[in-house]
Amino acid sequence: MTKRPGQEVPPTASDPETVPRTRLSRRALLGMVGAGVGTLAVAGAAGLTWKAVEGGVFATGTGPAYAAWDALDAPGDATLALVSAAVLAANAHNTQPWLFWVSPDRIDLFADTTRTIGAMDPLLRERDLSLGCALENLVLAGPAQGLATTVALLPEASDPTYIARINLRATAAATSPLYAAIANRHTDRNAYDTSRAVAPAQLDALGALVDTPDVRLVWFTRDAEKAAFGELTLRATEAIITDPQQSTDDYAWYRSSWEEIQTKKDGITIDPSGQSALIRALSKIIPVTQQQNNDGWLNGMRTIQVPTAAAFGAIVVRNPADRTQRLAAGRAWQRLHLSATDAGLAVQPLCQVPERIDRETSAGLPADFTTAMAALLPSGTHAVMTFRIGYPTMTALPSPRRPASEVLL
Repeated sequence: MTKRPGQEVPPTASDPETVPRTRLSRRALLGMVGAGVGTLAVAGAAGLTWKAVEGGVFATGTGPAYAAWDALDAPGDATLALVSAAVLAANAHNTQPWLFWVSPDRIDLFADTTRTIGAMDPLLRERDLSLGCALENLVLAGPAQGLATTVALLPEASDPTYIARINLRATAAATSPLYAAIANRHTDRNAYDTSRAVAPAQLDALGALVDTPDVRLVWFTRDAEKAAFGELTLRATEAIITDPQQSTDDYAWYRSSWEEIQTKKDGITIDPSGQSALIRALSKIIPVTQQQNNDGWLNGMRTIQVPTAAAFGAIVVRNPADRTQRLAAGRAWQRLHLSATDAGLAVQPLCQVPERIDRETSAGLPADFTTAMAALLPSGTHAVMTFRIGYPTMTALPSPRRPASEVLL
């Protein structure tokens, strides 16, 4: 960013070299003070406006960091178009941990090992979920581009970064409602409409999208269940904030400056945070500290996200260490989110509890959250993805994304 030229400081009444040695009347003195205040106000307003422009206050959702959202159906190579769909997938902390190798009849999906969130994801559960989401978008985009897909998961045991081989062949072009929802799917962290319940039949329909063996969806819809999961999520949020390593690794993915957002095209930004327009604008003008960010996160969870949820959900698996089950869970989450978008529903991951469970497992901590979450789930299942659902009250804003051209090997 270019630094603004400094402004000369006007002479003040305390400077003997610049004030005439004459006695001033009270009216003249007040006139000088009034003029000075006016000058400072104008200068302050000008500086604030510049800061607002520099911080992107008036350019929400624009620039190179957001161009990928408009590139889904752009004319071009059909195979590359599948990658353009994949990069719009849901993913943890907007790390976008994927790389693609593309040929005319095949696409290979790899994990980008540089894009992890440390103690927030020590077992790489969330990275696998994110890669599953990208894979699902890619497969959904195939028929829209006249390509049928055949997926082989983890095709080479010797290479843990090799996530999937997707073979392609020509087919009749067809567009599904889920594919049509890809460019409109955004995480909604705003308040949900507490006057509208999500019908049980609609929850059942979403649950039917999770149709892979060893992966299922559990809903928390009764008041007692919702209260228990909500309270556990708030406790987990507090535990993350007070855990120095988790808090630091979490904050590392927050993007606060407009320049950083446009350059990196990733991470968590203030726009889709669910904060008011005023708070979002101020956060772009005035730097936010890690503590302020943590306080805002916890306050939003306590006053907005948890209390306005119509229901909570958990995608569970039999073996949380099984990467095939994790990838399947990620694909299921992407289908569910797209279907919810198509139905006019809002969803938001609330994964603090699984994040604390992974932290307990990796760091040898007491199994506090592990035990508490197990009490809410069917025996023998483990939550790998937890979230809230409801009807939106506002339009969810997009997060930055790297385009297909920047994630190719």
